[in-house]
Amino acid sequence: MRIDKFLKVSRIIKRRSVAKEIADQGRITINDRTAKSSSEVSPNDTLVIKFGNKTLTIRVKELLDTTKKDDAQRMYEIVSEDYERDYKNE
Repeated sequence: MRIDKFLKVSRIIKRRSVAKEIADQGRITINDRTAKSSSEVSPNDTLVIKFGNKTLTIRVKELLDTTKKDDAQRMYEIVSEDYERDYKNE
């Protein structure tokens, strides 16, 4: 499954076009390799996604073509969620 579709179906990112844009900006890695929107994701892959001041690391558990809201979290597990501190405002 393509990374942009996985991020949308798993509801990590709400729109596929936004997921595509983030991937094509080089802000997503799959197993320590920079991903493009067309990069393939498989179970047990580790994804690192950079959103502004937040970095989300997840492990892919399963791939589903469609999900209901309650089933979306079955697709991945959060490994870590890190926030950069804004030292300018302290």
